[in-house]
Amino acid sequence: MRSVPVRARVYILCVALAGVACAAPAPGAHPSWPAVALLAVLYAGCERITRCRVVGGRVPRGLGTFFPVLLAGVFLLPPSAAALVAVPGALLARVDREPRWVRRLWRASQLALAAWASARVYAALGGPAAGAGPDFPHVLGPAGAAVLVFSAVLAVLDGGVLLTAERVPARTAWRGLFLRSLAPVAVHGLAGLMMAVLWTSPYGPAAALLVLLPMGVSCWAFAQYHRERAAHQATIRALVQAVDLKDKYTRGHSERVGRASVLIARELGMDDDRVEVLRFAGILHDVGKLGVPTRLLRKDGPLTPEERRIIELHPEYGHEMVRGIGFLGEARAAILHHHERMDGGGYPYGLTGPQIPECARVVAVADAFDAMTSTRSYRRARPVEAAVAELNRCAGAHFDPVMVGALTRALDRYGWHPEVTADVPEQGGGEQSGAEQGAPVASHVRPAPASAPAAVRPGAR
Repeated sequence: MRSVPVRARVYILCVALAGVACAAPAPGAHPSWPAVALLAVLYAGCERITRCRVVGGRVPRGLGTFFPVLLAGVFLLPPSAAALVAVPGALLARVDREPRWVRRLWRASQLALAAWASARVYAALGGPAAGAGPDFPHVLGPAGAAVLVFSAVLAVLDGGVLLTAERVPARTAWRGLFLRSLAPVAVHGLAGLMMAVLWTSPYGPAAALLVLLPMGVSCWAFAQYHRERAAHQATIRALVQAVDLKDKYTRGHSERVGRASVLIARELGMDDDRVEVLRFAGILHDVGKLGVPTRLLRKDGPLTPEERRIIELHPEYGHEMVRGIGFLGEARAAILHHHERMDGGGYPYGLTGPQIPECARVVAVADAFDAMTSTRSYRRARPVEAAVAELNRCAGAHFDPVMVGALTRALDRYGWHPEVTADVPEQGGGEQSGAEQGAPVASHVRPAPASAPAAVRPGAR
């Protein structure tokens, strides 16, 4: 609980109290308690099954909550009873991250509030009467409004958590949450409405349960897709580990460049899918080092012109290695072009300005920043402020000023905690490796003009 900021604790407590108030039975209300109990048991069972299907207990977005049962409760029960359906399943759900009980309480309260609000809207628009008719075309209007309210409440509450617990800026905390939740909730809402119509039909609850079968199949297919993505990510981790083992001076660098690339991408307002691609690009930007002779990467002293030309091939090697991984998308272009310069002095193709893919410009800034703020065996890390000043000095000639500005704003907001990437000798000193001369880990080995950051000039320590 200590890891949860105070304002996040207050926010979660307020939502929990509101959820308890919504789930309390209203005076004079007489819900069908057997229906409440059956739906609550169904929801709890579906939650457990859904999570057990996912590799490593990680639940992909859109798969974690089985909304058809919750929305069937919205269409069948009074608001307070509909809010109760989610509580047992959310409190008993499997949670892998700490603090577990806080996460369970939060999810139960959030779903109770969403179910209560959508059930109120559904009842206010005459949904129960239209559904009992059954006046099916007319029931779609109240049901659609209930689905919109359900998604909106989830989005509003999730944004509050991002603002209070994750310290996401208010201007971006709610960005895209409603649209991302609307699609799965709408599909599940149709299934929930079919359950409610069949439940009140002469066939009874047994027929309503048949609706869960196709929804279960769709969740299974989604889980299979998630397993495939997990396998790709395992491959990426293996490649990064191989690079770290081969080039001991840059151990951990790839992961941090991925983190810095994410900071820039989010500051620029990129959508989540593209942010993920930029993270992959940052992580894999140096994978081409696997094709460079180890003796060059670990060489003490200056490199010969021929050795520099060999090392400068690593972006092309990396591009060839990942070109068959389809989901990487534009990350492949970042791997190929992250050593290009805005003034055309980079490699491998000497592209200038907008000719350089945007993703490559992001990774170039993240790469140089981490190199300057990481401690190596041959020098101490620079302070973050000094590294940012150097990036700004070289913006326009070496780096894209837009990317430098985005990283600067993100660092002001979130800070940065560089890690030691190699053991520092007790006696100090130690020669810079040949591959690192003129390079911030990413091997900027082409002789750089005076406008380049000190971390990327030949002989810099």
